[in-house]
This record gives sequence, C-alpha cells and structure tokens, in this order.
Amino acid sequence: MRLYSASNEETLRARKFLTDWNGEGFLSNEQYQLLDKETVSELRTTNIFLRLVLFLFTLIIVGAAAGLFFVVFRPTGGQTEGVLFLIFAAVCYAAAEVAVSQARLYRYGIEEALAVCSVGFLCLGMQLAFFSSSPYAPKPDAVQAMVLAGGAVFSLWIWRRFGLSYLFLAAMIFVLFLPGYWTSSHSVQHLIVVVFYAVGLVVVAVVRSRHRFDYLDEAYSLVEALLWLGIYLAINLRLSSLKLPAQWWYSSRAASEFPRPFFWGTWVLIWCLPPIVLARGIRQKDRFVIAVGVIVAILTLISNKLYLGWPRHTWDPMLLGILLTSVAIFLRRWLAHGPGGIRHGFTAARLSSKDKHWINVGSTVTGLLSPPPAPQPSSPDFRFGGGQTGGGGAGGDF
Repeated sequence: MRLYSASNEETLRARKFLTDWNGEGFLSNEQYQLLDKETVSELRTTNIFLRLVLFLFTLIIVGAAAGLFFVVFRPTGGQTEGVLFLIFAAVCYAAAEVAVSQARLYRYGIEEALAVCSVGFLCLGMQLAFFSSSPYAPKPDAVQAMVLAGGAVFSLWIWRRFGLSYLFLAAMIFVLFLPGYWTSSHSVQHLIVVVFYAVGLVVVAVVRSRHRFDYLDEAYSLVEALLWLGIYLAINLRLSSLKLPAQWWYSSRAASEFPRPFFWGTWVLIWCLPPIVLARGIRQKDRFVIAVGVIVAILTLISNKLYLGWPRHTWDPMLLGILLTSVAIFLRRWLAHGPGGIRHGFTAARLSSKDKHWINVGSTVTGLLSPPPAPQPSSPDFRFGGGQTGGGGAGGDF
C-alpha cells in the first residue's frame, strides 16, 4: 500500500542518523565515509527551502492550468464543471504517482503539491457535480456531508500512500466539520468529533505497536500526537469554538450554549487528559506525545479561569511564565544530577544536532518574514565640516 519501499525509507532514515552522529562527533571521517557509501538511496530528496519553493510553484502552475482550461473552453453548468474538476483530481493524483514511481521524488515538493491539488479538486468537483446548494447555507443538506467524508477518506489514503503527515491533519479537519451536517446540538457535535478521534487513536496505537523500532514509528508518533491534541481541543469548550475572542471576554456566553453537566464534565476532562498524555509519552519515550502533553497542560492552565468565570488580570501571563520556567529548571537540574546525567532513560543533554538544525531553520524563516528596518530620515541641512583640521594635514574646511 505504501508507495515507497521499506528499504528505501530505512536507508533515508539511516542517512539522517549518520548526519546527526557525524555532526556531534560520534563518528570519525573514515567511519562516516564508509557508512555513507553503504546507505546510498535511489530516492531524490532536497532541502526544506527548495521543497517549499517547488511546492508553491507547482500549486501555482496547476491552478493556472485549470484556470486557463476554463477560460478557453468555457464549460457551462455546475455539473459539467464538477465533472471537469473530478477529472483534474484524477490527473493530479496520477501525476503524483508517476512523479514518485518514475522520477523517484521523495518529499520534493512537486509530488506533494499534486497530491494536495487532487484533494482540493475532488472536494470541489463533488460539490459542483452532485450538490447544487451552497455548502455554507444555513441548513445544508445532510447528504452534502459526503463531500467532507470523501475529502477525509482521500486524505487518509494519500497519507497512507505517500506518508505525508499534514494530509492526516487535513483529514482531521474534514472530520471536524462533519457533525454540523448531522445534528444542530453543539454538545453532540463535540462528542462525535471526540469519538472519531478516539477511534483513530486506538487504531494508530495498535498499528504502531508493530512498528516500534522501524522507520514508520516516527510517522505514527506524529499522528498519535495530532489525535491527542484533537481530542483535547474538541473537549475544551473554551478553545474549540470559532468565537474564541468573544469567549475570552464574555465567558458566560459559551456556558449557556451547553448543558451544565456536559460543560462541567469537559472541565474535569481537560484536567484529566494532560496527565494521561504525559504518562503515555513518557512511557513510550515519545517526544511528540510528550510535547502535546505539555501543550495541553498549558492550555488547561490558561483556560481554567475561562471555565470558572474568574476575572483575568494582566499579570496572569507573567505568573504562567514564572511557573513554566521554574518547572523547566527543576526538571533540568533533576535530570542532570542523575547517574551520568540520566534518569530512567531521559537526559537534559543534547545528543543530536537535529534540534540545532531546526532552530537554525526557524531563525532563518523568522528573519525572512520579519519586515526590513525603516530607513532613517536624513536632514537636508546637515553638512560635514567645522573641525579644526582635515585629513592629511588639510584645513577644517577641506
């Protein structure tokens, strides 16, 4: 089912380890050169910056090609346009398959953009071909949920086929809007989303247990972390609504939208879920799940006052920062004072250059996105001069 062979992906994983170990000085030059020759992959890869550029250019090219087709041929009728979009979806998906099977592209940007375009064209084509009403109507037809369901299933297929984790996130977003077509009860909508994500979490946990020490473990780790985060956001009523800014200042409005037992039940759950996620991550030594556990714990502290209706103060972020800094310092010192700086398989020392690489990437992206400094205004009346002596023994007026 996976488009890439296991041997190729294992080879790429080994090359990443070699790069990290060599960067940290764990390997000599002779050892690195020898192992580098033994881990040659036939897949074509590129760096993150060129990958993003190729992704954007491919999106622009595909969109321009589709637009040019409609301008030239001018199809009439929503169903005709929908059928054409479905054909575009099939062409884009076939092109993505060919790009991988023939050109051997791996996270190259081109095949990813083609796969993403196929999902977008599929949803747009299904909407235009089979449903005439707008998806944003006040009371959309429940059958229109097939569009979101089709997008979710197709996104899951591409995630499984190409290994693109953000397509799994896209499937989660499709599922997020499905209950709105089935029921008008906000409580039931939240429960349906939680059930979908919980079922997915169980399936991923079962499948991941068979890939604990191979190249698929990291991919399943990220997916599990996304599902934990999705469950928490669906439970936390203060964060899951699209009217979040209004809730921050008018906390009683959200409480009135839900029955009191359901509202306070979710308050209990947002306090119970962070320890469960952290325990799961620590037991599996999973950095993604541990990170999500920390994130949901912080979100619980932030949204607790919103649930209880307590007044918020300007010094609340400062107190939270002091708390997080104290916990981080305590954990770092506790790990550092263990035998060899290790406790239960955890250490505060940096063992890989991967984190440093991503920090450098983040710094570069931040620098590119930051606005350039404003030019300093110059005074037209300013002129040099007025000194006692000039250069080379000349006078002050030189």
